[in-house]
Amino acid sequence: MSLVSLPILFNDFEDVLARAGSHADAAEAHGCLCGALCSMSRYAMDDWLNEVLPEPSCLSPESAAVLERVFEATNAAFFDQGMEFAPLLPDDAEPLPGRANALGLWCTGFLYGLGTGKISDLAALPGEVGEIVRDFSEISRASGDDSESDESNEQAYTELVEFIRVGAQVVFDELLPLRQQAYPATPRLH
Repeated sequence: MSLVSLPILFNDFEDVLARAGSHADAAEAHGCLCGALCSMSRYAMDDWLNEVLPEPSCLSPESAAVLERVFEATNAAFFDQGMEFAPLLPDDAEPLPGRANALGLWCTGFLYGLGTGKISDLAALPGEVGEIVRDFSEISRASGDDSESDESNEQAYTELVEFIRVGAQVVFDELLPLRQQAYPATPRLH
C-alpha cells in the first residue's frame, strides 16, 4: 500500500502541526501547500515544511510520515486525471462555524502559497484563473458565526467546498504553462 492510498485525517494533521509548534492552522497549511504546488514546478516537501514549521528538523519520524502522506497525496491528487483533489478540511461532524473558519483559512493559505511562486500580482491574473483567485480571496474572509446552523448554511458550505475543490484543480491545470516556463523541459541528447 502506497503512502498516497492511506487515508489522511484532518485531526491527525492538525495534531502533528500543533506538536511541531506550527503557527499555521492545519487548513491554512494545506492551502499553502496547494497554492505553492499550483505556482511552482519544483516545490519539495522541505520547502513546504520550512513555510509552516519553525523547526522542521525536530519532527519525530511518526510526525514526518504524516506530513509526507499529506504532501504526496496532495501532489498526486492534482495530477490525477479523475479530479481526485480535495482540500483537507475538518470532518463534516464538526460544528459548521469551525468548518467555515477552516475554509477561509484554507483559502488564505492557498493565496499565500500561490504568491510564493512566480506570480507577482495575484489580482492581475487573467481569465478564469483570475476569477477563481478573486473568489478565493473573498472566501478567505469567511468566518463562522455562532448562530444556529440550518440546512441552507450546510448546503452553502458544501457548495463552497466543491467550488474550492474544482477551482484549485483548474488553477493547477491552467498554470501548467507558467510552471513549465519556470523550468523548461531539458532537451534530450541522442
